[in-house]
Amino acid sequence: MADDLTDLTGLAGDAELDEPAARQTGPSALDVIAEQAIVDLALAEAPDGAPLARAERLARLADARLYLCTPRQPAFDAFLDGVLAPAGGPGVDLIQLREKGLEWRAEAAALGRMVAAGRRHGALVSGNDRADLASVAGVDILHVGQDDIPPATARRLLGPDVIIGLSTHDEDQLAAAIEDPDVDYFCVGPVWPTPTKEGRPGVGLGLVATAVAAAPPFAPGAKPWFAIGGIDAERLDEVLATGARRAVVVRAITGAADPAAAAAALAGRLRAAG
Repeated sequence: MADDLTDLTGLAGDAELDEPAARQTGPSALDVIAEQAIVDLALAEAPDGAPLARAERLARLADARLYLCTPRQPAFDAFLDGVLAPAGGPGVDLIQLREKGLEWRAEAAALGRMVAAGRRHGALVSGNDRADLASVAGVDILHVGQDDIPPATARRLLGPDVIIGLSTHDEDQLAAAIEDPDVDYFCVGPVWPTPTKEGRPGVGLGLVATAVAAAPPFAPGAKPWFAIGGIDAERLDEVLATGARRAVVVRAITGAADPAAAAAALAGRLRAAG
């Protein structure tokens, strides 16, 4: 609680606060101040114009191949422009901010910048876990894990237009995601152990093959899904050999000497696979 109060004491410099809210005392006053500051910060970075309708978001999701999870990067706007629209061809179709422990004001601002970049380049933008920040930043997608807010609750909070994604790690979770009407897509993994999910063992390519059989990529009526976890340029062919046609990467792009070129190469290979 002390840390929360410390964070809130400096908010007056970050956002103009309604005077009645500022005069209140107790937890309700802090809640009002924090909520208004989140909104102000996210909207300061978000683009003008209406967000995409659900039908357009789903159409872009259906066509997506390459999904990037990334923390903030140096020269973040240039990084986003490069990986979303590399000069060498197709790039990242769906980008998610994933930076555990990020202070909420910084996360709201980063999401706003990502939404602006997504609008510039026709890419979908995802928030991670937090429905409140996803809502005020105007993201296209909220991705949640098995231990996060349930998809049905996220849907009630965010409304019908926001896409909901879910992580799955075994056959039961995969089957449940396919049947859940509030889940628009799911991820399968981690295929290999990865430092971004420390302590979680890899599920192997067998679960990816199970997903291919249960939800064949691009089959009519099949729910979109992405293989995730430890996938890089060297391992991509192993993933494609199972029949998977969509993949999530992290270090394959963020750790590359030329992230834009890496994005173009990976996206090109995924699209060439069919």
